[in-house]
Amino acid sequence: MSLLEVDGLTTAFQTSSGQVTAVEDISFSLDKGEILGIVGESGSGKSVTALAIMGLLPKPPARILGGAIRFEGQDLLRQSDRSMRRMRGPGMAMVFQEPMTSLNPVFTIGDQIIETIRAHETISSRDSFKRAVDILARVGIPSPDKRMSDYPHQLSGGQRQRVMLAIALVCRPKLLIADEPTTALDVTIQAQILDLLMDLRDEFGMAIMLITHNMGVIAETADRVMVMYAGRVVEQAPVARLFDAPLHPYTRGLLACVPTLDQDTDRLVAIPGSLPEPARRPPGCRFSVRCPLVVPACSDAIPPLAGVEPGHAAACIRIGETA
Repeated sequence: MSLLEVDGLTTAFQTSSGQVTAVEDISFSLDKGEILGIVGESGSGKSVTALAIMGLLPKPPARILGGAIRFEGQDLLRQSDRSMRRMRGPGMAMVFQEPMTSLNPVFTIGDQIIETIRAHETISSRDSFKRAVDILARVGIPSPDKRMSDYPHQLSGGQRQRVMLAIALVCRPKLLIADEPTTALDVTIQAQILDLLMDLRDEFGMAIMLITHNMGVIAETADRVMVMYAGRVVEQAPVARLFDAPLHPYTRGLLACVPTLDQDTDRLVAIPGSLPEPARRPPGCRFSVRCPLVVPACSDAIPPLAGVEPGHAAACIRIGETA
């Protein structure tokens, strides 16, 4: 049994213009110790999927219209708010995209880590302080005992991201969801954060769901990749297979946008057009209005994920030709 199983998840938001579907028929699984990379443009539904798993979507306006989310065999959509609060921390944790808006500016770093520990465990003040110092040291914060009394604005961007990791990992979760953990960090700090995630995965044996725009990050860290577009999964594959033989035109477009050292061109490659608004998605394949391989039949129906080989599937009616 997989640690996490998402089966047919469909989520919508109530807006002034009516109900808008954010993600539709999302299915995937994640095993213990595995890293699943999720890629796609902003608005593809990556973060909404993560928040649905964590039970953090605001209700209203959000609604789960269908599907199941099973964590260690338990259907999370049937759990009470109290049960979900108990599960977060030792069960699953999330690192959010922007640490400066996730950390409370009026509380010290130490207070925020200790609060997380004491929310899930009965532990003395002395022991919780020691554990907080230990986890800060583990995530690479220098002089962790002194940093316990610092406020978020006193730390650099990379240090704040490490503090967010410390808060997420202090209860040793079985699943870590990292939503753009290296956004707005310079490449040196990005590499340090990614190395840290890999080390902690090996040390704690936890699974990681890594959400990112960066295909280089995916290539470096993930075991499997799920590509999302306009609220749907368009391709899933082991990471090496995806980079060697991408099947969906959108995946090919994403990979073509990544510059390489042997390129000698005046302009970078870009996918034409932009992601459709959730309330104005085209009929049939949602990538059809931007796809170089579009044919009239692409507008007839949403193509299902079709497997080409074990573990590799894509949602494209021309999958035989792209393969």
